[in-house]
Amino acid sequence: MESLSQEKISILGSVAKSIRQLSIDAIEEANSGHPGLPLGCAELGAYLYGHYLRYNPKNPEWINRDRFILSAGHGSALLYSCLHLSGYGLSLEDLRNFRQLHSKTPGHPEYELSYGIETTTGPLGQGVANAVGQALGMKILSDKYSGIDNKVIALAGDGCMMEGLSSEACSFSGNLKLDNLILIYDYNEICLDGPISEVLSDDVVKRFEAYGWGVLEVDGHNLEDIHEAFQGLREAQDRPYLIIAKTVIGYGSPNRSGTNKAHGAPLGLKESRLTKEFLGLNEKDSFYVPQEVRDYFSDKLKGDITLEEEWQAKYSNPEEDILPEDLESLFKGIDMPGSFPGRKASQMVLEVAAKHISSIYTGSADLSCSDMSNIKATENISAGHFGGRNIKFGVREFAMAAVCSGLAQTNYIRPLCGTFLTFSDYMRNAIRLAALQRLPVIYQFTHDSIFLGEDGPTHQPVEHVMSLRAIPNLQVIRPADNNEVKMAWVAALKYKGPTALILSRLNLPLLSCTDVSYSEGVARGAYIALRETSYPDYTIFATGSELNLALDVARALGEHHKDVRVVSMPCWELFEKQSTEYKSSIIEGNLGLRISIEAGVEMGWHKYIGRKGVSIAVNGFGASAPADKLAHEYGFTVEAILERIFSVDIAKK
Repeated sequence: MESLSQEKISILGSVAKSIRQLSIDAIEEANSGHPGLPLGCAELGAYLYGHYLRYNPKNPEWINRDRFILSAGHGSALLYSCLHLSGYGLSLEDLRNFRQLHSKTPGHPEYELSYGIETTTGPLGQGVANAVGQALGMKILSDKYSGIDNKVIALAGDGCMMEGLSSEACSFSGNLKLDNLILIYDYNEICLDGPISEVLSDDVVKRFEAYGWGVLEVDGHNLEDIHEAFQGLREAQDRPYLIIAKTVIGYGSPNRSGTNKAHGAPLGLKESRLTKEFLGLNEKDSFYVPQEVRDYFSDKLKGDITLEEEWQAKYSNPEEDILPEDLESLFKGIDMPGSFPGRKASQMVLEVAAKHISSIYTGSADLSCSDMSNIKATENISAGHFGGRNIKFGVREFAMAAVCSGLAQTNYIRPLCGTFLTFSDYMRNAIRLAALQRLPVIYQFTHDSIFLGEDGPTHQPVEHVMSLRAIPNLQVIRPADNNEVKMAWVAALKYKGPTALILSRLNLPLLSCTDVSYSEGVARGAYIALRETSYPDYTIFATGSELNLALDVARALGEHHKDVRVVSMPCWELFEKQSTEYKSSIIEGNLGLRISIEAGVEMGWHKYIGRKGVSIAVNGFGASAPADKLAHEYGFTVEAILERIFSVDIAKK
């Protein structure tokens, strides 16, 4: 193994100083930020961006680049400084605008490949799981395409290591023996509230060895020590590795280093001056970078460009999947039984979609035989065998969602993951970050209401659909039957962002009113399933399994000589994107008494039915019983709904 020359050690030492200089100045300029990690991990950043990582800042999307993820996203000044020095699209002005409105340098890194930021981080532990997903994605792609042999490296702090998510993700990756994944643990023994000994006494080495990882320990301020560990893994890595880097938080700060005071507040003018004096930094000129560092990265950039050009001469980035033009007719042509559970209908669509879209990969949290999220025609992915398209995540819902975000960030994989809807709570923060980044992940959530039956209230979702609807950029679709399931898939595949498919366990009858084109049905988010003959006495809004019930209620009202409109509303988000004219045609005007029917909490429905509308809902937890018994207990029968409606009519009189 080739050692670092003294000349290289010297210049990388200067790079580390520049990282500290830029980080201190950016945080002071903003009067906000976290100096502890940038000061403590400057040598690690200098080594990675100045020597180890293979990348081309002029083509940040090169598929065979090494990927660096700052899971401890609060230390963003470190990453921004490294990206600026190495030639990515971050200027000194961008560093001066650290944490300012609409800047390229927000408080925590936000996914933007043109700046070299591989994922959005901040909620601790998620960057670790995203790195696992990207590493798995690269193993999958290396099995399909030649020339892919890159590394995925994440930097985690004590907070990341304490989050249960990192345990889930690292256990999962150890089982798959991901030999392209390296996790750096910034072991400074300090967390935000004080010494880590107050909250953590794990034997981290034994913990990761138990996961099936290799473990190395280094002095995080010694470039030769760092090089010896990393270079060995470049030449021969047979499993994921943890590098425990012993560092000093806030290194160089005379009065704060080694304490939690260095973690999350600017040093202040006096302490900044003392820190710069101690480190030998420029005290007069802020955002100063020595010319030798500029020259070093200028020369390095030429080599970076050549490195990619040589790779491109032998290989090339694969082409991204293009959706079939006849997606709607392709799915409409799938023959299904007339009465069918939403989960099974979705699996049949998935099978067809996977035949025509090679980027679709699926996974489940130990429920694929029940949530119907696997592709039957292909194998499972396992250690050393990445040619299949089904991923067994085990009972690790949070990791599953965050890993799928990492898979999507390869830009060549369209992941779907499945579990029961009630367990979406375990996944929620990963779904939120996927929505923030507009990642095209599909979540197949089954067992969508109390009508799953005997498993009882622990498994019966009531607040979950509305909770998911509250997440910006997340497309939530609850289809009413086979027809809407098929078109929900069209919507999911066309959407440039994440989609939650909310699917039933119970059989859903096939409805003639849903047999409409995509553009006139699900694509609208809401459409008229039953139109009034003149002016409606009642308008009923419904989703999922309750659309059939709404139609039954309408027929019963018809027997009472009442005119009724029924609106199927599978996707609120799509409906809100429609023109004002279209939305008005569905929900505005004199629509009589407005009624919503959905087997979940009523919260949110009054936006469409008004304060005086009637919401047939489940505002408490469910119970363990067969579905038909639950329908009677919770008032989801024609008779019970008519009684509610007529009681309102009587009260008005």
